[in-house]
Amino acid sequence: MSENLLAPYRERLKSISPYRLCGTVTEITGLLIVSRGPWLPVGGVCHIYPSGGAKPVLAEVVGFRDERILLMPLSDLRGIGPGSKVVALTKEAHLPVSEKLLGRVLDGLGRPIDGKGIVAAHSYPIYVANSNPLDRQEISEPLDIGIRAINGLVTLGRGQRVAIMAGAGVGKSTLLSMIARNTRADVKIIALIGERGREVEDFVTRTLPAAERERMIVVAATSEAPALVRVRGAFIATAIAEYFRDRGQHVLLLMDSLSRFAMAQREAGLAAGEPPSTKGYTPSVFALLPRLLERAGSWKGKGSITGLYTVLMEGDDPHEPIADAVRSLSDGHIHLSRRLAEQGQFPAIDVLSSVSRLRNQVTRAEHQSAVNEFTRIMAAYRDAEDLIQIGAYTKGRNADVDRALELLPRIRTYLCQDRGEDATLADSAAALTDLLSV
Repeated sequence: MSENLLAPYRERLKSISPYRLCGTVTEITGLLIVSRGPWLPVGGVCHIYPSGGAKPVLAEVVGFRDERILLMPLSDLRGIGPGSKVVALTKEAHLPVSEKLLGRVLDGLGRPIDGKGIVAAHSYPIYVANSNPLDRQEISEPLDIGIRAINGLVTLGRGQRVAIMAGAGVGKSTLLSMIARNTRADVKIIALIGERGREVEDFVTRTLPAAERERMIVVAATSEAPALVRVRGAFIATAIAEYFRDRGQHVLLLMDSLSRFAMAQREAGLAAGEPPSTKGYTPSVFALLPRLLERAGSWKGKGSITGLYTVLMEGDDPHEPIADAVRSLSDGHIHLSRRLAEQGQFPAIDVLSSVSRLRNQVTRAEHQSAVNEFTRIMAAYRDAEDLIQIGAYTKGRNADVDRALELLPRIRTYLCQDRGEDATLADSAAALTDLLSV
């Protein structure tokens, strides 16, 4: 028994140097700190001691230049100057995890900010090596997320990775809060990356009923946090999800937003001297996105991580670089339309532009047939919508358009849902069948 208790600490010791490695700051440019030593690999963590005995600043090694170490701060770097002492802490980034994290609120470095004390636990690596794709379990079980339009028309599977894509102010965060409240999962982890600070309190106190908050963990790296803290916050939330997955539990990981994560990495990459590419995004952004997203999924002999990630489409452009990259990496996407939001449809899900690549794997043939019929008549209506609006369409020209006009009030009712309403998977499928049976 004692061997099992000591095992995580032995693993932790492997990443800690048995003696103190030190260096000194030689230059600071913007967010980049250049020091002569200590010799640590990329990802190593140091303390930098400001003058006057102030609290040390945490920093991470991000690269090398000649014989100098490049670091970026994980906290405010005020007080650091030439000659400030740099002391190595760890060669790798780790996070303490345990069941005691349930119901807690953490910052972007994994430290509790809810006033309930520290969490003594096992040590898990924040950044992990690539996994074996053959260890993945086929996704065959549907996930009930309580949203009628998604359950019925864009059905998701347990362990799927899905992007929620929309422009600013179209309802991404509100939809995410509904999903957090309604989804059936063992553990719910909410990562607020680069978002407004007030949203943290909203998610903690309003998203879930008090009885369910004990199964929720919030990781908040808000917009004023340093760039590396926002990047690290996303990986910390994923590492926590992996801990519970390894214990055989089904985890719902909600991240708001993946675009802010990419912007933080762009900020860090530019400061470190990376060349900008598409819209100023650095190559490391597009290298880091798959490393984050691929950690969600379903695994043999373990549990699963279902990842839902919001993506902010700048200027409502569905082909902006991050949206394009995430669309290619995910197992589907849910597109929120500003036009539908302006028409009063909430959630403003554009079902014709939304895709679940695993829908046919997790639904029955009769359900798939109903979805195909629904999308066919909606596509026909969209093609003829301009003619209908100006009164140039004559009934009888197209049977699918005629049927869409007949069902339109019922379709709008089906697609709309109050924020407090919970529509189960079975009810959503039955309602779709009833809708088309008229």
